[in-house]
Amino acid sequence: MTELWRLPATDLAHLIATRKVSAREAAEAALQRLDAVNPQINAIVAHRPELVLAQAESVDQTIARGEDPGPLAGVPVTVKINTDQAGFATTNGTRLQKDLVAQANSPAVDNIVRAGVVLLGRSNAPTFALRWFTSNLLHGSTRNPRNPSLTPGSSTGGGAAAVASGIGHLAIGTDIGGSLRYPAYACGVHGLRPTLGRVPAYNASSPERAIGPQLMSATGPIARTIEDLRVGLMAMSASDARDPWWVPAPLQGLPTPLHAAMCLRPGGMQIAKEVEAAVLDAGRRLSDAGWRVEEIEDTPPIHEAAEVQEALWLGDGFAELANAAARDGDPGALAVVAAFRAKAETFPPDVVARSLLRRATLTREWLLFLAKHPVLLLPVSAELPFPDGLDLQGEAGFQRVWNAQLVLRALPAMGLPGLTVSTHLVGSVPVGVQIVAGRFREDLCLRAGKAIEARGTPPSPIDPVT
Repeated sequence: MTELWRLPATDLAHLIATRKVSAREAAEAALQRLDAVNPQINAIVAHRPELVLAQAESVDQTIARGEDPGPLAGVPVTVKINTDQAGFATTNGTRLQKDLVAQANSPAVDNIVRAGVVLLGRSNAPTFALRWFTSNLLHGSTRNPRNPSLTPGSSTGGGAAAVASGIGHLAIGTDIGGSLRYPAYACGVHGLRPTLGRVPAYNASSPERAIGPQLMSATGPIARTIEDLRVGLMAMSASDARDPWWVPAPLQGLPTPLHAAMCLRPGGMQIAKEVEAAVLDAGRRLSDAGWRVEEIEDTPPIHEAAEVQEALWLGDGFAELANAAARDGDPGALAVVAAFRAKAETFPPDVVARSLLRRATLTREWLLFLAKHPVLLLPVSAELPFPDGLDLQGEAGFQRVWNAQLVLRALPAMGLPGLTVSTHLVGSVPVGVQIVAGRFREDLCLRAGKAIEARGTPPSPIDPVT
């Protein structure tokens, strides 16, 4: 039999639910894999084997009683360190929160536990989830298992590195500027940012977030297969009264023609030739699968959307962020603060109100466009995954990173769903495509993603390259 940690989540859940293997066996395999490879990549920064095995025993007991164990019965899953998991510190990668122990799970964690998963460990992230690189002074640096000279992406970099190397079958993460989509891209797996309101989110351990982050952040899954993303999304999306933004939207939308638009250079952005080739390849894959693919010159306003995202992110609470970064001392967080201090200090007092007004107009334009083009293919980033630490290599390095992430930054301003599908490797460097659809049409993203995935993806899971 294939080693259990190698299996897709849905395959493993079926084996456990039908009693061909036990949840305890799956948990033991996951713990052994964690012990074997995590020292090389530092993806998981906290775990308790005795708790993992106790959860697995509970799943086995549920099955023994003849009860439904859930669609993800016994599947080991990791949770990002900025998301509440009862009994663990919600550190958010900062020494300031090393003792901030959650008393309850966040809604998404509760939902996926009800689906039968076993929570395996806590995945690493940058300080305050600020960068597309995964390091902090509390937990150290996470390395990309495919190529240690590259960033593992972020801020869910630990989760993506874990999934790619076989530590858990799904990773729960968050995305306010690419933090699910980019680490999936960098580690050669798949990542889904759901629509605002699809997956309930709330951290009881922490103060209420400013309105901008509330409107832009999304909790979602990273996985090795599109089917695992679909089941993970289904599990995570259940109602929870703690999130006032949650919407009871169906997971399957109305029938839609197989029609995709493809834009290589949204907003005129310059892209690497390998990135262009990947998007064109994804378009051909869809066309071969029976989709009508139309290449377009540009999208609705994307630079303006990125500016709105920036203003909503920085316009309320920048002073507190800057103060916290100074007290923590992390070089990456301080670099972000330094890069935006001058701009943030010139924001007018009503910047959030103005940005919300502009957000409404931009969202309308994008939704009208997506009503005509149900699926949109875009680059994930303008470049292949960055050399690790590029944003700390002076102003030029920081700006290069910022400019390349235009699409990742812009889409959260409208609360739109986005899916990264990893398609192939350029040498040892992953590349892929981003799929966008209208609000609550993750089903279209996943349908297109499955057609693209069917024509090849990088091998996964892998042994980390050292």
